[in-house]
Amino acid sequence: MQLTKHAHACVTIEKDDTRLVIDPGTFTPDAADALAHADAALITHEHFDHFDEKLVDAQLTARPALEVYGTPAVVAALGGHNSRVHAVAAGDSFTIGSVTVTVHGHRHALIHTDIPCPNNVGYLLDDGALYHPGDAYFAPGVPVRTLLLPTSGPWTKLGDAADYVRSVKPERVIQIHELMLSELGQNSTANFLGAGGLTGTTVERLEPGTTVEL
Repeated sequence: MQLTKHAHACVTIEKDDTRLVIDPGTFTPDAADALAHADAALITHEHFDHFDEKLVDAQLTARPALEVYGTPAVVAALGGHNSRVHAVAAGDSFTIGSVTVTVHGHRHALIHTDIPCPNNVGYLLDDGALYHPGDAYFAPGVPVRTLLLPTSGPWTKLGDAADYVRSVKPERVIQIHELMLSELGQNSTANFLGAGGLTGTTVERLEPGTTVEL
């Protein structure tokens, strides 16, 4: 299985002949190209930095084979597209090509009591090979080999991120949702949380476009 890092929260996963895109949002300049080559898109929640509604809708129209999975709010925004847009919730499981997916979590992390918390789900691929939590530090309660760790945004806090990594106990951590940090901030965060910091696990910072083996 290979992971390609895109800007912010978006990643592409490839295994055999299957290609998935998770969270193609408006902060990801090459989201359209990523979706154009994907078998399916997995969307954690409806916030624009994770879900570019117009882009996904256009790709569904242009590509009759594309499937989309997301929360009920994502489904409502897109419509059915001949049953190719699927509502998911915690406890669901499904298979896309050669990749198995299970769904975990319920709610977006609290930003402020004045701001509603939408539904947010995390996606666990291939029995723990990779976990994308969306915008929540929700531990799926099963072994995770590679954790995608959000590190910036109005809801994040370094102490919470450290406790999250300690709770999940992944073998590998890759930083995502980092776009609101400068380069200095991203490196500082990786050091603060990483092998010599609070978690004892290296936090990898991948430049957009980088592909790694999982």
